[in-house]
Amino acid sequence: MATKRKAGSADHPKEGGASGTKPKSAIKPTLKPAEGSNIGKKPNAAGKKGGKAAVAPLPPAQPSSKPAKVSQPKSRAKPDQKFAAAASPKPKPAPKLKPKSAAATVAEDIGTQSPVKPTAQQPDKPETPYQAAVAPLAAFASQMWQANPLSKLLPLDMAAIVEAVSTVSAQALEDPARANDEARELTLKLWQNASDTWTAAIARWSGQASPVTDRDKAPGGEVDRRFDAPEWEQNPFFHMMKQTYGLLSEQLLKQAERADLEGSDKQRLAFHLRQLIDASSPTVFLPTNPAALRKAMETGGTSVANGMRQLLADLDSGRLNMTDTEAFAPGRNLALTPGKVVFRNKLIELIQYAPKGEKAHEVPLLILPPWINKFYILDLQPKNSLVAYLVDQGFTVFMVSWKNPDASLEETSLDDYMLDGPIAASDAVRRITGAKQINAMGYCIGGTLLMMTLAALAAKGDDRFSSATLMVSMQDFTEVGDTAVFMDEPHIEFIEKQMLERGYLDSRHMSDMFNMLRPNDLIWGAVVNNYLMGEKPPAFDLLYWNADGTRMARAAHSFYLRNTYIENNLIKPGAITLLGEKLDLRKITQDIYAVGAEKDHIVPWRAAWQVTRLTGGDVRYVLAASGHIAGMINPPAKAKGGHLTNDSTSRAATPDDWLAGAVAKQGSWWADWAQWLAAHSGEKVAIPPMGSKTDKPLCDAPGTYVMER
Repeated sequence: MATKRKAGSADHPKEGGASGTKPKSAIKPTLKPAEGSNIGKKPNAAGKKGGKAAVAPLPPAQPSSKPAKVSQPKSRAKPDQKFAAAASPKPKPAPKLKPKSAAATVAEDIGTQSPVKPTAQQPDKPETPYQAAVAPLAAFASQMWQANPLSKLLPLDMAAIVEAVSTVSAQALEDPARANDEARELTLKLWQNASDTWTAAIARWSGQASPVTDRDKAPGGEVDRRFDAPEWEQNPFFHMMKQTYGLLSEQLLKQAERADLEGSDKQRLAFHLRQLIDASSPTVFLPTNPAALRKAMETGGTSVANGMRQLLADLDSGRLNMTDTEAFAPGRNLALTPGKVVFRNKLIELIQYAPKGEKAHEVPLLILPPWINKFYILDLQPKNSLVAYLVDQGFTVFMVSWKNPDASLEETSLDDYMLDGPIAASDAVRRITGAKQINAMGYCIGGTLLMMTLAALAAKGDDRFSSATLMVSMQDFTEVGDTAVFMDEPHIEFIEKQMLERGYLDSRHMSDMFNMLRPNDLIWGAVVNNYLMGEKPPAFDLLYWNADGTRMARAAHSFYLRNTYIENNLIKPGAITLLGEKLDLRKITQDIYAVGAEKDHIVPWRAAWQVTRLTGGDVRYVLAASGHIAGMINPPAKAKGGHLTNDSTSRAATPDDWLAGAVAKQGSWWADWAQWLAAHSGEKVAIPPMGSKTDKPLCDAPGTYVMER
């Protein structure tokens, strides 16, 4: 038996083995029985570690319906065209929707808040003399940035940015003729821009009509709301600065597209160049932000003083405040749906919500939120609470509230999360309601945990779950979007090193990672508002939840990351062993309702769609507008957004095939899900009691675990 690790011990073996070797197995969780569970307690055999290999698509349960291999066309269909069709007053063939604003909602892709500063992964090519010369510069830039107090607030990987710039610079040196041609073309564009700017200014000053220009776009084609201030159009100095910034940004991204790199390396290069572009915007500096300068003059410098005070306060706390942290609190104005905590163990509190009326559907619903966040994203305020909506629709709803782990739970395994999470919770739900089967819903990685649980139970012949709902959840991790930049081997090793030192992963690490996926909305927008404009952070419930993160237990989180993002083992039959069973998603026969989000940067909608080809049950896939959070928290009463459905009885072979046959519908997807869920929830019967003789109410909702920080 291994000796318990001591903090700072030099003789503790580091996970991953010696440098340059591959470990034979991932962390092996130790099974512990869940309270009230009838599941066996076999030791777990963890999946093997190693580099992420290409995986053939998992064959479906029925050979007759075997889908074609998922293709990756050069030009993919765009869901927003479907959403545009629903909003158009006249039927038109193949309508196109104007791109959404990048800042249409700051909550589209919020994660939870910590520094993300591992060493950037390099291509598997011999180091060139140029790269060898740049390496010390990158290290120096990283050290200088770490010495800057602002590095506590802004999670920039300065070494990776320097290396990205050096890569495109080396590429230019390899082909001087093309580099000269591009420089000449760029110079002509800059001169033309200057000429057009001053011509327009002279026309305005002389009373003539100013030439009409298109709305400026951000890199990627979306309308750039950072330049909304009128001075960016009316003042020739600021207009020329904005146009120059746009041209230089466009040229830099073109260089990334032409880089002689493959796959994730090219994606990583473009990502870090975009970070440089966003951080270099003239809008994030006081002397070059006309709106901030105007406000400083209007307030006699008070806005600048207020901004400086807020900057010093944030430096003192070590966190960039994106919202008013005093404006909200669970139980005060968040998580207000009435209910009771009816069960508690070391990892969860189980909340039973009070039903409305005298009858409810006989099959209860158990909700599994992600363990890296707190559950009340699904029960914010009454006006946007999914829980309250479900209760109003006549469902008996139970919610898992995860424990915020500390170092004492370091050895908690993913088996423990399954046994003490969905298994223990479902046992309690069945004891309280008397139901033989229950429905389950999993959000994000809560959905991944649910699918692992269903596969393990299928192997045991346990059919306690009648149906499953997956909200923006991945099972196939082949395509994970920009998240791949943070989920390669060097980053995972960096995360594991942090967890070995602390016994857990701090919530700020995951938060900063997700925030970097939408830096203009979630980082630089706050910098401009708080420090340049001197405004207080807004009171926004979604952003408050974003800042109220949870830690992650070392053993469970390491096992999860390696078996999903690194090795993609969940789609390989038998590659993962949990609860003593080899997991095979094809054995899952329950009906599934899966929903993805059009603008999701955390779980790309095509990745969420992949579940339709992985299981043996019927899967209804729905695509919601917006992103990872705003797309899910969209109550019907707001009448915002839209969603796509495809009622074809034949299973689509690819996401784009599904999209081609999808129909756009106005409003929230909640109503569509409620109708599907009602059909899987039986007749309405007398409401169950709150708790039972063995599961007596312990306290009022939202409970105690959600209050832990």
